[in-house]
Amino acid sequence: MYTTTSLKAELHERGWRMTPQRETILKFFQNLHEGKHLNAEELCELLLDQGEKVSLSTIYRNLKLMARMGILREMELAEGHKTYELNRPHPHHHHHLVCVRCGKTIEFKNDSILKTGVKTAKKEGYHLLDCQLMIHAICPSCQRSLLPE
Repeated sequence: MYTTTSLKAELHERGWRMTPQRETILKFFQNLHEGKHLNAEELCELLLDQGEKVSLSTIYRNLKLMARMGILREMELAEGHKTYELNRPHPHHHHHLVCVRCGKTIEFKNDSILKTGVKTAKKEGYHLLDCQLMIHAICPSCQRSLLPE
């Protein structure tokens, strides 16, 4: 799991620096309840409510950067709306079942999916950062609303 020190070291290796905003975003996600996903606007609002001075464009840039580094998971739970969560190592690894109508999301674990990802990455010489399965479906409630009366 990333710490402020490990993030700072990795940023330094890439020629970037640890900014107060990056540290704030990392700490926020580290303290966020597991299973909670945030988009950039929600994160910005929550940080502003805490008295942090951060712009939405800074949030967007840093979320993208931290997702590319493997610190955050970037997911498109609803069409066109990217959300983020801390990329926790196994055994916290999980996948998502998402209703395409209402956006309800259920997290589930399946070790065989992760094992397949690890095995495939290793075979091809890759270093696995993340492995996630996103299943798009229609929840029971939305199915009932589609039935003719």
